Amino acid sequence: MRRALPILLALALLGGCGRSGELFQGYVEGEYVYVASPLGGQLETLDVSRGQTVERGARLFVLDAALERAAVDEVEHVLAQSENHLADLRKGKRPSEVASIQALLDEARAARGLADSEYRRRIKLFEQKTIAREDLDRARTEAERARQRVESLAQQLATARLGAREDEIRAAEAEVRAARSRLDQARWNLEQKTQAAPASGLVFDTLYRAGEWVPAGRPVVALLPPENVRVRFFVPETRVGSLAPGQEVEVLVDGRAEPARAEITFVSPEAEYAPPVIYSSESRAKLVFRVEARPRPGQSPLNPGQPVDVRSAGGS
Repeated sequence: MRRALPILLALALLGGCGRSGELFQGYVEGEYVYVASPLGGQLETLDVSRGQTVERGARLFVLDAALERAAVDEVEHVLAQSENHLADLRKGKRPSEVASIQALLDEARAARGLADSEYRRRIKLFEQKTIAREDLDRARTEAERARQRVESLAQQLATARLGAREDEIRAAEAEVRAARSRLDQARWNLEQKTQAAPASGLVFDTLYRAGEWVPAGRPVVALLPPENVRVRFFVPETRVGSLAPGQEVEVLVDGRAEPARAEITFVSPEAEYAPPVIYSSESRAKLVFRVEARPRPGQSPLNPGQPVDVRSAGGS
């Protein structure tokens, strides 16, 4: 028995050396998605809790939006006024106003006919030397005045039917566009008071409670999507050359019988924790390179902060 003990101890040491030569130490890291609103406000409702799994688009929290709703209502009212004003300019005058101008035009045409008849009658009387030239000139002036009034009212009627001038319509159109832009901004502000999950994942933490004031841009919920979980491990300089993005590795976790599969996504081109000495064959073994791998989907999740051991896929 005493002779067998050194042999068993030597085998254990050799086995340990072989395992330590293939295993790379590392840890699990999560890249969190911090969901915040660009506008501040009191936290009205918090719809999720820590540890809950949510789907993309699920509502996370709502901030008080009384001011934003009032702003939307105000701008909607301004937009309605601008659109009505533009429509009124495009339509021209009301039918009753057009009818009034038409009646004045008919009256002016009748007066012009009477003035023309009187002028022709005065011409004959003047030729018969019955009236003086002043009476003839007066009749001619009245006929010309009646003709000009008819032309003026005809132009007014045409203008009333055409509507406002082009520059007035363009100005009204610009007011409508500006009101619509302000309405889009007001609606966007209102929508930002309600935040939804940008991706499916685990609610890692909630940073405020209902009733608390949340400053603008401060995160309220921290999400951890499964695709944002990374395994970071460190490889000696002598082994980093054998690893490349796309290779598969196995992740050993305490308490889990089967290793998790992961794919290497990044191999650092620079050494970390390098000693401040000139690189030599003796110091090269101290160089460590950071490698990152993404766990394959469909496996039991890895928890951020977990220490792990990593080996090449198929290793013992």
